[in-house]
Amino acid sequence: MNKLADLQVGESLQDVTLTPVSRLDLIKYAGASGDYNPIHTIDEEAKKAGLPGIIAHGMWTMGNLAKLFTPYYEETFIQDYNIRFKGMVRLNDVITLNAILDKSDNKKMDFKVNATNQDGQEVIKGNVLLCKI
Repeated sequence: MNKLADLQVGESLQDVTLTPVSRLDLIKYAGASGDYNPIHTIDEEAKKAGLPGIIAHGMWTMGNLAKLFTPYYEETFIQDYNIRFKGMVRLNDVITLNAILDKSDNKKMDFKVNATNQDGQEVIKGNVLLCKI
C-alpha cells in the first residue's frame, strides 16, 4: 500500500517491530524526556520498587507507536491519540506495533492500535485518530 487513502476498514498498516529494548534506549529517553525515575535505568532501584528489573517508560512505548504513521505524514496528521497501558516493557523485549483501520470517512481515519511483546502480551492499546490533509 502506497497511500493511506487506499486502506479499507478492517485492514492493517504494515506492522513495525522494534529492535530489542536496550538500557541505552531508556537512558536516551530519560535524557530527552526529563523522566529520570531510576526504575527505568538502574536494576537495583527497580528491584527495590518491587519490579523484576528495569522497565521502559510507558511514554517511550507510546511514542514509538507513532512510527506506524510516519510514512504517511504528507497525507495526514494525528488529531487524537488515546492509549491505555496494559503491561510492562522490559529490557530485551521485542515490541511489535500494529494499527487496524476501524472507521473512515472523507476527513478522518480512526485506527485501533496496540503494541505486543515477543510473547504476544499486549503492553499498550488504544486509538489514533488521523485527519486527512
